[in-house]
Amino acid sequence: MERERSKKAFEEAVQYIAGGVNSPVRALKAVGETPLFIDHAVDNKIYDIDGNAYTDYCLSWGVFLLGHAHPSVNQAVHEAVERGSSYGIPSLPETELAKLVRKCFPSMQRMRFVNSGTEATMSAIRLARGYTNRKYIVKFEGNYHGHADHLLVSAGSGVARLGNASSAGVPREFVSQTLVAPYNDTEAVKKIFEEYGQEIAAVILEPVAANMGVVLPDNKFLPFLREITSAYQSLLIFDEVITGFRLSSGGAQKWFGIEPDLTTLGKIVGGGFPAAVFGGRAEIMEMLAPNGPVYQAGTLSGNPVAMSAGIATLTQLMREGFYEELNGRVDAFDKELREVAKEKNMVLNRVGPMFTLFFTQGEVRNFSDVNRTDQQRFAAFFRYMLRHGVYVSPSQFESNFISIKHTKEDLERFVELVRGFND
Repeated sequence: MERERSKKAFEEAVQYIAGGVNSPVRALKAVGETPLFIDHAVDNKIYDIDGNAYTDYCLSWGVFLLGHAHPSVNQAVHEAVERGSSYGIPSLPETELAKLVRKCFPSMQRMRFVNSGTEATMSAIRLARGYTNRKYIVKFEGNYHGHADHLLVSAGSGVARLGNASSAGVPREFVSQTLVAPYNDTEAVKKIFEEYGQEIAAVILEPVAANMGVVLPDNKFLPFLREITSAYQSLLIFDEVITGFRLSSGGAQKWFGIEPDLTTLGKIVGGGFPAAVFGGRAEIMEMLAPNGPVYQAGTLSGNPVAMSAGIATLTQLMREGFYEELNGRVDAFDKELREVAKEKNMVLNRVGPMFTLFFTQGEVRNFSDVNRTDQQRFAAFFRYMLRHGVYVSPSQFESNFISIKHTKEDLERFVELVRGFND
């Protein structure tokens, strides 16, 4: 595929935008490619400015389970924009979307809309500290909770490929009250609570890790975290920015039957527009200003365009049979791809419509396992798929997603391309 226009666009972008991109993973440096510049997207396809079409398995990091440019979402957005894109004053769509979210996530008795997953997790942690009057937070290696300073330690996603586990510009003091344990390691968590238990405000985690590739929790891991946080009167925070509405209408907490104290949701809840939400038990959320002493605010939070897109999106996701149809299609794909992966010395991790092919052998249960994967093989695989018109998430540390618009033929072709990959 010729991509000369994308290459020239990138050369111009670097003169104005730091690194030429507005989020590091888009630079494609880790996979040895020049960024794609996208012209438009429809259903399960993205089209670059050179006219190339790609079957999209990134879907703006899982936002578009309905496919790109869904007609009902587009219509809702057009109607909202005509009424004004932001008021800085309450509007009815905020409450309407909140009702839909609570119907799907009953644990979110009260909630607050924000503009990004980073804002949601940052605010949830501030709230947890304010509610418990404690200072320590426990997180897990390879779990990414946005780019707030105190969470950029042993993080996944794009930061996973930095030379250290955090970021320059983050003083050690900022992360000194963030305690880190290996994912799926209950003994490590026990030791942390034995030493710091009375000062731990909350444990935050991705219930299914999706920012070090898809890594599932062991059967006893989430129940253990629910039990130990309750015993020490710490809060359990599920970061479902990725898993929310992907695994089921009620996210991972419905899938695994574990109810956290606080939940963060993002990306998909705005239907492709900047929106996220955090929420939980009413008595905790009442600590937020204007009712309580924990401050949080945002001029564009709950803006009517994002709320309208979110309402249209969740309405479609909540229709009867949506997840059964989607997961049924993916189950067949899983069976075929898993067999091919073994032949190619790969490991497939998958839950619902989320999956990662790891270039390694043996189980992948934590960040150490992911770090042993062959990054050069993955980079070669990414370039190979791109040449064949398939766009997968451009990092071994990210999840891929399947939408309702991916056909049986699309999925069969993906399997055949994997079968034909020779690095």
